[in-house]
Amino acid sequence: MRTCPGHRRLAALGVALLTALTGTASVSSAAERGEHPQGGGGLSATIRYTEHGIPHIVAKDYANLGFGTGWAQAADQVCTLADGFVTLRGERSRVFGPDAAPDGSLSSATRNLSSDQYFKGVREARTVEKLLDVPAPAGPSRDVKDAMRGWAAGYNAWLKQNRITDPACKGADWVKPVTSLDVATRGFAIAVLGGQGRGVEGITAAQPPTTGAARVQPDKGDVARAARELFGQDDSDMGSNAVAFSGAATANKRGLLLGNPHYPWQGGRRFWQSQQTIPGELNVMGGSLLGTTGISIGHNAHIAWSHTVATGVTLNLHQLTLDPSDPTAYVVDGKKQKMTKRSVTVPVKGGGEVTRTQWWTRYGPIVTNLGAQLPLPWTAATAYALGDPNAVNLRASDTALGFSKARSTAGVLASLRRAQGLPWVNTIAADSSGHSLFTQSQVLPRITDELAERCSTPLGKATYPASGVAILDGSKSDCSLGRDKDAVQAGIFGPAKMPVLKDAPYAENSNDSAWLANADHPITGYERVFGNAGTQRSMRTRGAVEDVAGMADKGGLTVADLQKQQFANRVPAADLTAADTAKACAALPGGSATGSNGTPVDVSGACGVIAEWDRTMNTDSRGALLFDRFWRKLTAAVPAAQLWKVPFSAADPVRTPNTLNTQAPGFATALADAVAELKGASIPLDARLGDHQFVKRGGDRIPVHGGTESLGVWNKAEPVWDAAGGGYTEVTTGSSYIQAVGWDGGRCPVARTLLTYSQSSNPNSPHYSDQTHLFAKKKWVTERFCEKDILTSPALKVVRVRG
Repeated sequence: MRTCPGHRRLAALGVALLTALTGTASVSSAAERGEHPQGGGGLSATIRYTEHGIPHIVAKDYANLGFGTGWAQAADQVCTLADGFVTLRGERSRVFGPDAAPDGSLSSATRNLSSDQYFKGVREARTVEKLLDVPAPAGPSRDVKDAMRGWAAGYNAWLKQNRITDPACKGADWVKPVTSLDVATRGFAIAVLGGQGRGVEGITAAQPPTTGAARVQPDKGDVARAARELFGQDDSDMGSNAVAFSGAATANKRGLLLGNPHYPWQGGRRFWQSQQTIPGELNVMGGSLLGTTGISIGHNAHIAWSHTVATGVTLNLHQLTLDPSDPTAYVVDGKKQKMTKRSVTVPVKGGGEVTRTQWWTRYGPIVTNLGAQLPLPWTAATAYALGDPNAVNLRASDTALGFSKARSTAGVLASLRRAQGLPWVNTIAADSSGHSLFTQSQVLPRITDELAERCSTPLGKATYPASGVAILDGSKSDCSLGRDKDAVQAGIFGPAKMPVLKDAPYAENSNDSAWLANADHPITGYERVFGNAGTQRSMRTRGAVEDVAGMADKGGLTVADLQKQQFANRVPAADLTAADTAKACAALPGGSATGSNGTPVDVSGACGVIAEWDRTMNTDSRGALLFDRFWRKLTAAVPAAQLWKVPFSAADPVRTPNTLNTQAPGFATALADAVAELKGASIPLDARLGDHQFVKRGGDRIPVHGGTESLGVWNKAEPVWDAAGGGYTEVTTGSSYIQAVGWDGGRCPVARTLLTYSQSSNPNSPHYSDQTHLFAKKKWVTERFCEKDILTSPALKVVRVRG
């Protein structure tokens, strides 16, 4: 496979490298099954480090490539990875105590005990082993399983050969060797994040009702509202933007791709950047989720892709009719079926054990809540079973590997059709021939609108239209999910049902549904479970579509235009409302407004600050912090229907709703509260944003630009407010692994990247905050993909790693 002008030199280097590498590893059958920690077994790789600690990993096959990847990830992230493996082994309660909270990277569990009950139950049921035994394409391929085996061996080799310097786990006895089963279980946990992972607390807490328990069912309206909030599109946590431009919009008629995932800045869901090369077989670069073997978001010589969290609802519920004499039995087609009882015992810190029972059905586990806001009580008459098609999906790595080897957007679609493994994301891609692609090809329960209409319970008739959460009648076998002919597993949609947009001048997504991937070519006709259409879009989607549509109309785009878009930091909410806010502020009698505590506040100083603000979230913007605090309070207090004078119109979805209703109850109060808050924290109303929105890394205070979800800023940042600490003092989620990729006519892609929180979480690493400093200054890393660029890096360091 020719990959760049330096291909011949790369091939020659590959031959030299592989001559130095040992032969294929000899692994026992027990180790192959992942029952024992993986040893090196002769595995090896060459890692060439360039600027910012970015590794370029070369190996002769997938097992050896996995070895190099596991070794290099451990070098940068050993404590974060080890913490995750404690979770996956169900040992958090023993190590950290049952009541402490995990970081949330691998499930929604709020207590270690619940997390352990779930993951130890997965182990004892041999769930992942059974998935590993499923033949491809319904199960993982040999290449992927080899990479998992190699990753575990590489991680273990690093532990054996190096001393841990990260204070987060230095000297900790919970940092242990891992098995390929641990690596596969991490992939399973990531796959079920939107399904069983969301219901861990409700699965592990579910217990049969006591005798004489009430048969009260939840209120339909309350559950519908809760489901809409839980599965809504205005997600202030996870999210992403991505846009692909076709050759119709670019200067050289080749494609362009800007990926901007908004992911956690701490914990086990961080990205990690690398290049992976098997000479003649694979050459790809990008960001990987920690603990995974391949590239999650990235590019090769021909294709670039990114993902955004999709609106498809990755779970469904079956409402069970219980046997009147036995609440652990349910009725299907008039016949009684017993639930399966799983007792799980978890050791806890300080000695002792806790045993709990889980209850499983043909539809999935019994669940009594999906978060605190969505209770699903188990009564004497009714219980709810959670269906999650991704609980039998271990194909995401094969899908990503297909992307890594694709030569066009058509190749990306072919990988999606073949492996059908993406659990909860959309895919946006562009290629060197000028093609663009958006597709919501994800593993979803096969809930057709017809099935929902025919089989929804009264509660489901409220939740499905509101949120896409189906609650089906579990007493009828013809209310099962069925199978599409082109689907690799039962109960999911086949590729023919997926929303797809090919070769539009732009294809963009900001975590809304597929409907407005291109406002001139709206996508319709998909089932409600994929998302909605014809409804109000988020502020971030509206701003993004305005921006990228304008860029496409202008044409002549280059990678530099993508870079400008990424860090423009325009605030769409302010463009709609700042002028009216300043005008209404100036009209307040006496320049005063009453705060929520009933105290009058002098807000006169705020009027001019907001009027003169440049309406960006740049670090030097004055007025950005004041407007941010005001807007958060206003949108939390005022219902959306009362916020705007001009309501939403499906005929004009990007520009509506508009015109702020400054007479709405809560407007003046929000302004007063924002002013009082800043004054109480001794923060000037016209303070520079970067002085009060920052992160601390070592002895450095690094300013952070970007803004929160409701402001609609493309460069999203979700910072933590700490008035006593001086403002926003940390970022939980936001712009993470950013890539701007194009082609200039040669075979080397033109790529600029940035890992905002840097490559290592070890404060003793030189790559703990180096890219974070770049991010603060809006600077990028010029990527070294082709061999000539790697070899000329002034920071080049070659490491040959062996088991």
